This record gives sequence, C-alpha cells and structure tokens, in this order.
Amino acid sequence: MKYHVTIRAKTYVIDVEGGSVTIDGERVEAHAAAIGGAPLIHLLLGRESWTVAYQHIDGGRWALGAGGERMEVEVQDDRSKQIEDLAGRGRKEAAGGVIKAPMPGLVVRVEVRPGQVVDGGDGLVVVEAMKMENELRASHRGVVEQIHVKAGDRVEKGAPLVTLSGESSQPSS
Repeated sequence: MKYHVTIRAKTYVIDVEGGSVTIDGERVEAHAAAIGGAPLIHLLLGRESWTVAYQHIDGGRWALGAGGERMEVEVQDDRSKQIEDLAGRGRKEAAGGVIKAPMPGLVVRVEVRPGQVVDGGDGLVVVEAMKMENELRASHRGVVEQIHVKAGDRVEKGAPLVTLSGESSQPSS
C-alpha cells in the first residue's frame, strides 16, 4: 500500500510491502509491533529501533513522539491522493487558525510574540506532557495574531495556544 506522508511541509512517498518499506525510492527492512494497551509502537527500520508514541488528531493528521521530539504528520493513502489530484482538489493549507493543545499538559515556553511572522515548521509553544516536551510548530507561513497562554500555564486537550493569521509576504523575523 502506498502512502503520502507530510512532515514539516515535506511530503514523502512511502510504499509498505510485507516486511519492508520503500521511502522515496529507498527500500528499508521494517517491522512494527504495538506495545500492549498503550498508544505506542516499537518500530524497527533497517538497523534502527524506535519506540513511537502516537495520537490521532483528526482526519489524516497524527501526532508522533520519538526520541524526545514531537511532530505532527499528515497521512493520505495513494487512492485518495489520486482522486483529489484528478478532481483538482489537492489539499490546501489553512489560511490561518488556532493552534490547540493536542493533549493536557504544562506550557514550558512560548517561542513567539504577537506580530511575529513564522514559516511552516517554526516552533510556537512547548508543552510538557507525560514527562516529554512537545514542541508545537506552525504548519504554514503566517503571522502570530494572539498568544493565549504563558509559561507555567496548565492546559487541557483542545485549549487554544496561539492564533495565526493567513500567509504574509513579509520576510520572517
């Protein structure tokens, strides 16, 4: 099965077949096993071993945590991608929006200020959950309109953290 996986504004084509995966044309031996009752997977890719925490956000969006880093990914199967491409409805990046806490936690630091221009992938807020720091990043270029939290705040899942406006033509600061 072929998937299109977008991580920090870069899309990879991943073909899963038996005990291996092909990532952008490079074949790697792969094995995955769920870890009993927890949202964790033990993943072997080639000679590397990872324990990956996962959380479904919505649609094809997932939050993954591995090696002390958290990132959001978007996954789309090849059939859905082909249908969108044929219909001319490719996925469009949101023009702006509110970045929300993906889980309850403690705001460790806010990395932006109101009026700041950010690019896709830039860090916005760091939230600690289950003793792991999760840096929430901008998914697209925009301007920080409002910051809803400060360091030391406890937040619940879905709490607004930062509001971004649509894309700006100004250079990043």
